This record gives sequence, structure tokens and C-alpha cells, in this order.
Amino acid sequence: MQPNYITEEFLHKFIASALLEDVGDGDHSTLASIPANATSKARLIVKDNGILAGTDLAERIFRFFDKTLSTEIYCKDGTEVNSGDIAFCIEGSSRSILTTERLVLNCMQRMSGIATKTHHLTTLVRGTGAKLLDTRKTTPNFRLLEKWAVRIGGGDNHRLGLFDMIMLKDNHIDMAGGIEQAINRTKDYLRAGNKKLKIEIETRNLEEVKKVLSTGGVDIIMLDNMGLTEMKEAVRLIAGKYKTEASGNITEGTIRGIAECGVDFISVGALTHSFKSLDLSLKAF
Repeated sequence: MQPNYITEEFLHKFIASALLEDVGDGDHSTLASIPANATSKARLIVKDNGILAGTDLAERIFRFFDKTLSTEIYCKDGTEVNSGDIAFCIEGSSRSILTTERLVLNCMQRMSGIATKTHHLTTLVRGTGAKLLDTRKTTPNFRLLEKWAVRIGGGDNHRLGLFDMIMLKDNHIDMAGGIEQAINRTKDYLRAGNKKLKIEIETRNLEEVKKVLSTGGVDIIMLDNMGLTEMKEAVRLIAGKYKTEASGNITEGTIRGIAECGVDFISVGALTHSFKSLDLSLKAF
């Protein structure tokens, strides 16, 4: 379930940076009150219903900080959990458990909230053929973990960043002088640099869809903020020549109707910017 962009190098850098931010020159509350040789057990208690995400990351955080900590996992990433469930137990140095507690909870609560929202929206489009995508509307330096959570929840990832795909949005088009200019310059740029990147272009109405079709040379056409009637007509005009992506103000109340227009993808920024964190707690026992 771990995607290829979650590398050992990334995890090492993320955990080291996060611990440095939180711990600084020492967890003085713990160092002051807990004997160095004290050991404890603690359980991760689920206090909401949802999809659990971040247990693999939690294990890595514990192990990064203290290799002697022992974790017993009861609920793997992607498990549907209910309030009162025990996700895992951690045993070992009391100081190590206390110092890593908040980082583990911060990551897991956010990742589980994203996975839960993603799972809910994927159930709403089930059977339509449309795939749910995330966006770049993510938390700086936490993006890859948020996209990992989307995958755990059953969604798919869009581009990881500005580097792995061409996306010509309205501002690109307007600043380039139009759709034809934006596409042709992009193709020239890719040829000159011998780069093989997919090209997606945003359209705001049927006239722009027609202009993209007459210009050609793209891979995906985004249908941005279109009504259902207009979107159905756009899908008919495109006729499978290019993949289609619906975007803009997608809600749980509208997503099914949009999916039934026949689009290939639906991108939802709210997956990573408007989720509710899952309530989790780490308690000694």
C-alpha cells in the first residue's frame, strides 16, 4: 500500500525535521519527570468512526527515535475503524513513547481524516467509472503524506507537484495569449528539452473545448466549473479522444451527477484542505 514516492530518504528527512521542530534541545517535561530506565505500555485508542491511516508511518517514527520500542499493530492502514477500537500497542522506554506521542498523533489524525473523506467520496461515485483525484491544495512539507492518505482511502493521486506533469490552467492560457499559443509553446518546450510529460489543459466552456480539439496535442482536458448539461456535451464532443477531468466546487451533493456525465476523473481539492481529522488518543495502560 506504500506508494513509490514514499521513499526511505523522504521518510528519514520528514521524521528528522518534524522531531527537530518539536523536540528542539530536549523534551524537558519528560526528561524532568520520568526516570531514564522507566518502561511503559500505551495503546492508540480510536475515538471516531472512519478509515485508519498512518500506522505504517507511526511505526517508522517510533523506530527512528528509539529502535528498542516494540509495536503491535491491530488495525492496518485502510482499516475501517469505530470509536473504541485499539489500533496498536507500543511498549518500551517511557521517555521515548512520550516524546514521539504528539508527532505520531498529529500525522495519524490528519492522514486518517483524509482517508476517511476520500473513502466516503469514492463510495458516492462507485459504478460510474470515474476516478477520484487529489490536487496540489496540500499542506507545505506534508503533501506526500496527504497524498499517501488519499491512496489509503481509495482515491488516486494527481501530479505530485509542478515537475511531473504539464497543467495549463486559465492563468497560463490567458498569459500565453490563448489556448493554441499555450499548447504549441508547451509542445515546443517539451521537444527542446526532450521531456516526456503529459499535458493537461483547463477549459471553462464549450468554445474552449472546441479550441483544444482543433489544436490537439494534449492528453487530458479539464472541464472546470461546468454545469451538468455543458459537461455532458463536452464529454460528447471529446468522444474519448482525450481523457476528461471534472474540477471546481465538487461536493458530496454534486459528485454523483458529475460522475454520471461520463468524465474519467474528478479532482477534489477538499480531500486535503477541508477534511476533519479523526480523533485518536495514545493512552498508557
